[in-house]
Amino acid sequence: MIKNFIIAILCLTSVGIYAQNSTASPYSYFGVGDLKATGTVENQMMGGLSVYTDSIHINLNNPAAYSKLEYTTYTAGLSRKEYRFESNVSKENSSISNLDYLSLGFNLGKGFGMGFGIMPYSSIGYNFQSERTTAQGSVSESFNGEGGLNRVYLSVGYQLFNNLSLGVTSNFNFGSQNTNSYQTIEDVQLGSFNRIESRIKGFDFNFGASFTPDITDKHTLFTSIIVNTQANLVSENTRTIGSFSTTNGMDVEVTEVDLEAQGLARTGVQIPTTATLGVGYGQDRKWFLGAEYSFQELGNFENELTPASNLEYKNAQTFRLGGYYIPEYTSFTSYLKRVTYRAGAKVSKSGIVVDNKEINDFGITFGMGLPLGRNLSNINLGFELGKRGTKYGDLVEESYFKVNVGLSLNDKWFIPRKIN
Repeated sequence: MIKNFIIAILCLTSVGIYAQNSTASPYSYFGVGDLKATGTVENQMMGGLSVYTDSIHINLNNPAAYSKLEYTTYTAGLSRKEYRFESNVSKENSSISNLDYLSLGFNLGKGFGMGFGIMPYSSIGYNFQSERTTAQGSVSESFNGEGGLNRVYLSVGYQLFNNLSLGVTSNFNFGSQNTNSYQTIEDVQLGSFNRIESRIKGFDFNFGASFTPDITDKHTLFTSIIVNTQANLVSENTRTIGSFSTTNGMDVEVTEVDLEAQGLARTGVQIPTTATLGVGYGQDRKWFLGAEYSFQELGNFENELTPASNLEYKNAQTFRLGGYYIPEYTSFTSYLKRVTYRAGAKVSKSGIVVDNKEINDFGITFGMGLPLGRNLSNINLGFELGKRGTKYGDLVEESYFKVNVGLSLNDKWFIPRKIN
């Protein structure tokens, strides 16, 4: 019954992931959009840590973790994010609901696991305006964009030696991006527009290794190295320019730009390599504390279609800290003692610099893992409070509150029946 339910959900929601617009952030204007959190709710609520692995939860960031799975695990995540945008002149609110991931992992034998799934990778969803005064009069400009990248993945993990596991993930990224800019001049009947449509696709690979030696009879050291290789994607582009009526908004003249002659009809989109180092320590089914550092060579990123004079990219880095605590995993008298309590924090330098102001992100996370009966399945609730950007220099400060709900179901597949 559960298997059929999950398969039905996969068929229905894979289309939904592709179609959804999962951000309202003005900072999705930059790069390939607003990058989504790629971990499960369990990992996100520990500050986004991916160093921790166990036998009943899928780890979407570290493919080596699939070697730990003992059961077939289905996992799905939903979220709702409330935004508050504040600049020097205005304040606005917005909200977005998303399906964050849908994945399946299973054990294929001792120390060998596999998984696959679908999730959004980045999203574009901005809409903002600016005004300036020139000799011709007041000039108004508006910018909006939508779309993003999604990915389907296949992962395998294998325990090479005792406590040492290796894994690899193949990601196929696909999606579209539509960006538009409009300009009008006071008392001029016609405005101008510039519209760019891009269809993007391509592969990248994620390599992971985890080493989890037992330090004492009860305590384990967790270490991991994850390298998400540079994504060399291909973008097929079209661009139209023209004029429109400021009275009714109808297009008056439309011209398709010959991007082929400019060498821009088919361009490369390179998402630089990201390396992550993690370390943690804890007692199985009792407590865990860990930290991670990620580094991305974002300084070489460039958008050939929409270059900006006030924008530059620097190398990005992120620090994460988090952990969990279970009062009494085997308690028969108190449900709350069997709940997993998680918390964490993250500090991120995005590498995006606008008007000499670096766009940074800070967030704190906390949540609970709620057991479903006496089996290994659970519902995970999570909350995140954060702030990104700055309102100085005519920029926007973005405050957000995110609510996550994750479902992790466990079942037995690929286990041969024994006849006594």
